[in-house]
Amino acid sequence: MKVADIKNMSSKELQEKIASEEKRLNRMRLDHAITPLQNPSQIKSLRKDIARMKTILGQAESK
Repeated sequence: MKVADIKNMSSKELQEKIASEEKRLNRMRLDHAITPLQNPSQIKSLRKDIARMKTILGQAESK
């Protein structure tokens, strides 16, 4: 997900997106533990997207 797309979201939308992506990350980790994923780097990129969203949300709330 691009930073420009994240910045265009409202705080509420961002919080909902973070929650859904965290659930997706947990599901991917569980699936990967049972049977390896085709592309395990998806976990890394999803984790970075979540961190990016949390950073922008924190910046928006501090303003």
